[in-house]
Amino acid sequence: MNLAPSNRVTPWVLRLIIANAVVLLLMRTVLTSPDLAAALAFDPASALRHWWTFLSYMFVHAGLLHLLGNMLMLFVFGTAVESRMGSRAFLLYYLFCGTGAAVFALGLSSFMAVSPFIGASGAVLGVALAFAMYWPDAELVVFPIPVLIRARTLVTILIGIDVFFSFLMPSDGIAHLAHVGGAGFGYLFFRLQGMSRRTPHPPPRAVERVVMVQSGPAEPERRTPVTPVRQRRRADADPVAAEVDRVLDKISEKGIGSLTPAERRFLDEVSKQKKQEN
Repeated sequence: MNLAPSNRVTPWVLRLIIANAVVLLLMRTVLTSPDLAAALAFDPASALRHWWTFLSYMFVHAGLLHLLGNMLMLFVFGTAVESRMGSRAFLLYYLFCGTGAAVFALGLSSFMAVSPFIGASGAVLGVALAFAMYWPDAELVVFPIPVLIRARTLVTILIGIDVFFSFLMPSDGIAHLAHVGGAGFGYLFFRLQGMSRRTPHPPPRAVERVVMVQSGPAEPERRTPVTPVRQRRRADADPVAAEVDRVLDKISEKGIGSLTPAERRFLDEVSKQKKQEN
């Protein structure tokens, strides 16, 4: 499945991957103090005093496998989401979901024990939810499952697994419910932005061509519906290309002035990536 134009990693996805990798490298080679790791982790018991941990915990991982799992998901889902949202909005969304996961865990700590935790899983699950919101019917292959899974089904399964293991193994050292909080705040973001529609690519409308028939002074004009000539790509084959088609159709029908700021940013991002190819 092609998730982004030219399959190249988008700017903020690349920067976030590099930042997380550099932090892990430094904490395994130079900054090895356990006190530093504890100061960067999110601990609900001291979070209000250590306010920076609402952000810092997202960039600290327990090991290479922990990092690889989160960054692989960020690459797979984040490239398409950043291309659709625009880089600035994507970064704000990522941080919003990560911070939201910590806020959710802080709220839960009033009712149950929540251990300190680290990792970008809450933010990444929020990015996966954004992908499912934009392209719910996109089909994905998840190794080693030999069948295609729709994006909305996959994200629902991932959230369900976190909820299930939070009750089955509450002391396994993984902040399962914080992950759910990241997805929950991602959904809240879409609600607040008014972008929660399930089908972001509406079918093309028929374009009317006006044909003037001059057979008499009182002869009315005739309108003949004409189907658009340009063939649209399937959203589940290439969601970013399908979004480009939708925006171009909108320009053809209503003019470039009808584009929203998000759609203009999206076209700018795609244009920059196309120029880099050439």
